Amino acid sequence: MKAIIIDRYGSADVLQYREVEQPQIKPTELLVKVRAASVNPLDWKTRQGMLKVLMNNKFPKILGADLSGEVVEIGNQVTRFQPGDEIYASLTSSSGTYAEFVPVAENLAAPKPTNITHSEAGVVPLTAMTALQALRNLGNIKAGDKVLINGASGGVGIFAVQIAKAFDAEVTGVCSQKNSELVKSLGCDRVIDYGQEDFTQDTTQYDIVFDAVAKSSFWQCKNILKPEGMYISTLPSLSNLGAILATAILSKQKAKLIIFQPNSQDLLYLKELIETGKLHPVIDRTYSLSELAEAHKYSESQRTAGKISIVIE
Repeated sequence: MKAIIIDRYGSADVLQYREVEQPQIKPTELLVKVRAASVNPLDWKTRQGMLKVLMNNKFPKILGADLSGEVVEIGNQVTRFQPGDEIYASLTSSSGTYAEFVPVAENLAAPKPTNITHSEAGVVPLTAMTALQALRNLGNIKAGDKVLINGASGGVGIFAVQIAKAFDAEVTGVCSQKNSELVKSLGCDRVIDYGQEDFTQDTTQYDIVFDAVAKSSFWQCKNILKPEGMYISTLPSLSNLGAILATAILSKQKAKLIIFQPNSQDLLYLKELIETGKLHPVIDRTYSLSELAEAHKYSESQRTAGKISIVIE
C-alpha cells in the first residue's frame, strides 16, 4: 500500500511517499480503507521531534491521527461493525492514518455522519473531540454561559464555537480581522479582532475562557474570568501547569489543561450534532496524500482558517 513514512525527525522534507506492507489487524480491530485524513499541529510537532519524550521513537513511522474511511476487514472479536461500513475515528499517539489502509481499534471508531463527505468527516475527530472535552468535560458548559474562545477560526476553535452554541452559550470569538466573517457565520455573538484589541483587557467577564491556540495564560486572563470562572488551555506550559496547581486549592477561579482522549462515544455525540445541522466542518485546503509535505508546511504557517483535508484515493 501507499503511505507517507518518516525515517527520522525533521522538516517536511523527511516525509516520504512510498510503498509499504499492508498492516495486519488484531482481534479487536478493524482494517479500514482510508478515504480521507487531516493535518493537525500534533502531526508536524511529532515530525519535528517536539514530542519525542512522549512518543515511541522507533522508525520508520507513519504519522496522522484522523481518518474517515470504509471497513474492509474485522477482527474476530469485533461486534459493532461489518465490512462495508463507513466510519470515522481518531487514533492514539498520532499514529498511522497517512496511509491507504489503517488498523483501528473498535472502541475508537464510530459510524461516519451520513450528511457529510469523507473529506469533511476526516477533519473532524481530533479537534472536535478536543473542543467538546474542553467545554463539556472540563468547563461544565451550560445554557447562558459567557464563553470566550481564543483562536476561534483555527482547527479546534471552529468546532469550539459551534459546540458552545449547541449548548446555548453566549460566545465571543477572538481571531484576525480577515477571519471575522467566518467566525460570525459559525454562530459567534461577538468577534474580537486580536490585531486591534487585546482580549485579556476586555471589560466583559466570562464563565469559560478557552484558549484553543495556547497564546495566553491563566494569569493574563484572570481579570476577564468571573469569580468562579474557568480558564482552559491546550498547552502544558510551565505557566499553565503552575496555574493549575495554584488554583486547585487557593482560588474559586480554575485553570485546566485539556488532554485529548479519543473514544467512540464522543464521536457518536458529534455525529448527532453534525446530522442535526448544529455542527459542520470548515475545510481551508485539500491535498492528496502525495502532497502531504506541502500540507504540513501550510499548517505550520499557522494561518489556516479551519482544517486541512488529505484525500486518499
